[in-house]
Amino acid sequence: MKTVLYALSLTLGLVVTTTACTPMNSRYVEYAQVVPQSFPVLLAVGYAPIRLQSGETEQQRMLQAMTASKLEAYRELTEMVYGQKVDAKSNLKDMVITNSALSASVSGVIKGAKVLKTYAVDEVYITELELDFEQVYQLYQATVPTQKIKRIRYYN
Repeated sequence: MKTVLYALSLTLGLVVTTTACTPMNSRYVEYAQVVPQSFPVLLAVGYAPIRLQSGETEQQRMLQAMTASKLEAYRELTEMVYGQKVDAKSNLKDMVITNSALSASVSGVIKGAKVLKTYAVDEVYITELELDFEQVYQLYQATVPTQKIKRIRYYN
C-alpha cells in the first residue's frame, strides 16, 4: 500500500513539474471577424415650436428651434437604441392614491447619425435623422473589432 501511495505521489509530482515548466505562450489563437447578417436603419424625427423659443428676434427663435428639434431627434434615436428608463412612485393612504409620480429618462451615445432633412412647417421646426447600423458597425470595427476565436493551435 505504501509503495502504491509513493508511486502515485511521485507520478503526481512529475506531472506538476512537467506542466509547470511548459511555456504558456506555446499556442497560437486565430480570430475570425463577426459580421451581422443584416443592418437596420433607424429614422427619428424631432419637433420644436418656433414661437415658444427664447430669443428677441424671429431669427434667434428659429435658430433655437433648429437646435431643439435636432436634440429631440437625437433623444428619440437614443431611446430606440438603448431603451427608456421609467421610474414610477405612488403613495397610498386608506387604499386611496394620495400622490403619484412618473419620470422617464434616456441615456446613451449615438455615433454616425445623419441629418436627412431640416425644415419649418407653420410654427414648428422639424429635423429628420437617420442611423444606419452598417455605418455604426464600421465605426466600431475601426476602434474595437468584434471577433470570435476561430482556431487555437498548440505547439510543443
